[in-house]
Amino acid sequence: MGKLVVVNFVSLDGVIQSVLSADEDRDGGFDRGGWVMPYVDHVVEKFMSDSTAAAGALLLGRRTYEIFAGTWPYADSGDPAVAAMNAMPKYVASTTLSDLTWANSHVLGTDIAAEVTGVKNRSGAETVVLGSGGLIRTLIEHDLIDEYRLLVFPLLLGGGKRLFAEDATLRPLTLVSTTTSTTGVSITTYRRSDG
Repeated sequence: MGKLVVVNFVSLDGVIQSVLSADEDRDGGFDRGGWVMPYVDHVVEKFMSDSTAAAGALLLGRRTYEIFAGTWPYADSGDPAVAAMNAMPKYVASTTLSDLTWANSHVLGTDIAAEVTGVKNRSGAETVVLGSGGLIRTLIEHDLIDEYRLLVFPLLLGGGKRLFAEDATLRPLTLVSTTTSTTGVSITTYRRSDG
């Protein structure tokens, strides 16, 4: 069975909204988009490249898929991470998309928990979730995430969409690794604790 891995940028106060550009996601009047870029160094770039290139598939929410599909097919395929992303299967959680133009993309059915369980069962590789906050909260609710690789950025945004929803469920995790970039980004991997 494959492993489902969340790889995500998050502010110290838990915000994941509009990480790369100002216009990425302005829901709720969010006007602080693009907050990741000043902190990206060779350590962050290598971690993201390695995580992407090693994946066997991507699992994306609709909005993230649309942003990626408008960018990555046109990026330099000489970069191993770009080539891997363009070639690997991409599974999209959406009730509105039907015509997917990015190569090897597939819309999941309406029962996301069952669909993702099927993807994990058929795969021997990692399926990586990037961005996709609403989808991640659904995956957490159904206890489908095996590992979190979080890049925690040293700033407080004071508001915006958060990675984790408030609920009353205890989910123990085990620290696997941690490193720090030259710009103070803490890159931490946690694995589910099933004990």
